[in-house]
Amino acid sequence: MLALGVAGVTAFATPRARVSQAARADWVPLWNGKDFDGWTTWMQQPEPTSEVAGLARDANGHYTEPIGSNRDPLKVFTVVPDVDGKPAIRISGEAFGELRSTRVLADYHLRLQFKWGQKKWPPRDAATRPRDSGLLYHVHANPGEEGRLWARSIECQIQEHDTGDLYAIGSAIAVRANTVPGTKPADYIYDPSGPWTYFSQIAGQSGRCIKQFDAEHPTGEWNVVEIVCLGQRSIHVVNGKVVMRLFGATRITGAVPMPVTSGAIILQSEGAEVFYRDVAMRPITAIPPEYAE
Repeated sequence: MLALGVAGVTAFATPRARVSQAARADWVPLWNGKDFDGWTTWMQQPEPTSEVAGLARDANGHYTEPIGSNRDPLKVFTVVPDVDGKPAIRISGEAFGELRSTRVLADYHLRLQFKWGQKKWPPRDAATRPRDSGLLYHVHANPGEEGRLWARSIECQIQEHDTGDLYAIGSAIAVRANTVPGTKPADYIYDPSGPWTYFSQIAGQSGRCIKQFDAEHPTGEWNVVEIVCLGQRSIHVVNGKVVMRLFGATRITGAVPMPVTSGAIILQSEGAEVFYRDVAMRPITAIPPEYAE
């Protein structure tokens, strides 16, 4: 089935999740509000319009090597002491890359806040291009491995009007979904009553499933994004509303596909200024009651 890319599944039973207040635990900050202790960075080669001293360029002025790991000459990732009364991570977006947690997470409820800034950068600086970032979870590849920009993972998209979408980045995962009428190649949208469908970027597929509805606040306002991961289940939540339920995240790098239920998280730099704050998690043993089916 994975070899076929996006395929319908006629029978895909999800075990019923246990729900209990006893499953709750205290929130643990993943970002300390001061610096990037507990996080690493990696960035690809920047656009020619950016100036990075010592980074090789070709005869046309294009950079030929990535900025790489744990160096940030463009100050893409910085800490702002006060954004609307709280410290925040500022991701400028000038170079594409990642801010990755050193902590590996499994069976957890993650919560963060984000809001868009004003600045946009080439090649996504056109007025019509939506501001873009993303929250990657179940990350299971090293930065830049296989020449990839984005490490193999599951993405909860953070993009204007698309927050909560799925991208199965070099992986596979199942979602109940229907095709969007009139789209070719077909787009898929989450539908709790739809057929189980596998998503992956293999075989020319985008690996994308559109969330059920747009729950994002207007640009410039803070939003709360949550992901709930328990075993093979995950849930995307935007501003308190479940916008997608997913099942069976799968690693597809080996000879035999294998479940992937843990990994680091990544916040993306992807051409737009964005602020993140209050990044925290709590371990869980059951789906939180407010997000149970």
